[in-house]
Amino acid sequence: MNASGNVDHYGRTIDYLRISITDRCNLRCRYCMPEDISLISMKEILTYEEIIKIAEAAAKFGIRHLKVTGGEPLARKGAVGLVRNLKQVPGIETVTLTTNGTLLKPVLPSLKSAGIDAINISLDTLQRERFREITKFDRLPEVLEAIEASCSLGIRTKINTAVMPDINTNEVPALAALSERLPLSVRFIEMMPIGYGKQCKSYDNSLLLKTLKDRYPDLHPIPEKQGYGPAVYYGSAALLGNIGFISAVHGKFCGSCNRLRLTAAGELKYCLCYEDGIDLRRLLRSGGNIENAFSYAMQQKPKAHCFETPEQISEQKEMSRIGG
Repeated sequence: MNASGNVDHYGRTIDYLRISITDRCNLRCRYCMPEDISLISMKEILTYEEIIKIAEAAAKFGIRHLKVTGGEPLARKGAVGLVRNLKQVPGIETVTLTTNGTLLKPVLPSLKSAGIDAINISLDTLQRERFREITKFDRLPEVLEAIEASCSLGIRTKINTAVMPDINTNEVPALAALSERLPLSVRFIEMMPIGYGKQCKSYDNSLLLKTLKDRYPDLHPIPEKQGYGPAVYYGSAALLGNIGFISAVHGKFCGSCNRLRLTAAGELKYCLCYEDGIDLRRLLRSGGNIENAFSYAMQQKPKAHCFETPEQISEQKEMSRIGG
């Protein structure tokens, strides 16, 4: 199947696949994995060879952009080699990585050599003690060093900040200011009611925009495309980089959703909100046709999520098991 066949019932071109390669993580963030939860056995997790086969089928279907996630993807041995191999899949245009940053700095040269197109680094605070409170670990210095090093190597770098009322909203200006001295994007993400995120309140990103316009009066939307996800970006003459907003709850962007998700256990998911999916691991290990599975997944992709009515959310798994 070629790219002309990857337009769904609602006219959306499905060209982006998020690939979780592990449900393990070395942090315990309160909204994702705040405690030691049951983990998937290694025999249930897709091998790298299986991930490549899925990526090849996805590319034939029309997927052009891959995001490698976890858990913490760098906690799995060989993650850099996987990036290199994904970059070589015919039809794949970009491969990016989302990480908590604690294990990133030592492997940055190898990731650049492997051809990584961009790196997203989670950072919810600039205060060391607050970082420990949110993640259960004192690892902020390593994350900040990784951010600096990624920018220094010329890798397109983005910061992902999960906004939590009464916890880090007062740090929004300071976090945004990272883009004053570094050529990166700082993106503020509304908390989604999935997994442990249900226990956190969602903060309206439009309120953050008003706050940031006090600091940057010329803050304005950037018309040029900055990536392949749902973020909306703003620029200012005061910024080397830019500021982005991912407003899943208060700025519903389902009409332009272009993604599918692959869990570490091989489930191809259509939408975060719902438990529905296709077991690609079973298909692969039984010799089934996974190219047809992508066509089916596109047909099953719902028109919209239901975050505004949490009682309708059928997905009960933690984000670490789905893929962050």
